[in-house]
Amino acid sequence: MATPTPGSGGADVRVLLCDDHTVVRAGLLALLASAPGIEVVGEAATGEEALAAAAKLRPDVVLMDLHLGSGMDGIETTRRVVAEVPGTRVLVLTTYDTDADVTRAVEAGATGYLLKAERPEELFAAIRAAAEGRAALSAPVANRVMERMRSPRAALTDRELDILGQLAHGLGNREIARALFISEATVKTHLVRIYNKLGVDTRAGAVAVAKEQRLLP
Repeated sequence: MATPTPGSGGADVRVLLCDDHTVVRAGLLALLASAPGIEVVGEAATGEEALAAAAKLRPDVVLMDLHLGSGMDGIETTRRVVAEVPGTRVLVLTTYDTDADVTRAVEAGATGYLLKAERPEELFAAIRAAAEGRAALSAPVANRVMERMRSPRAALTDRELDILGQLAHGLGNREIARALFISEATVKTHLVRIYNKLGVDTRAGAVAVAKEQRLLP
């Protein structure tokens, strides 16, 4: 006898919630309780709790926030869950939709990326899709992915994004070097690469383009 596929009309899709806000988890728990074919089997407030719960409960889908306070963030937790808990998919559910966040989540192995502003029906459908291994993206995220494919640009590295973030806070080269524990010469080298990739030649220009392209949180 064939094993029912989660969300296909057979077994319920088993979901683990990971969000550091108690009120958000409570809201999601109540919302998902109204969704036929979806069962919440556990909750976690940190990345470490989510990883341990996923290993123990073996849910079909982990509904993952990106920013989890101290400890592992949602990106690292996604990477660990995908690597260490075979058969469990990760569906990101967050308020953050920068290109950098989307790219990092997908690279970490997330099956889908949704915004918390989604309608309940869209969330339910995305959970079922993720359980079946199908990609699920919020419409705004999908549109931007398409735009990037039509007009590809050189991607910034994680270090370059770190430096860009420091620039946005008004830090100088020496302050950036101290904050990131690197030399000023290294900062200058990264700045040249950032300018080239963004097509600018000033710090202000780099920050402006980064905000326009939603590279900054």
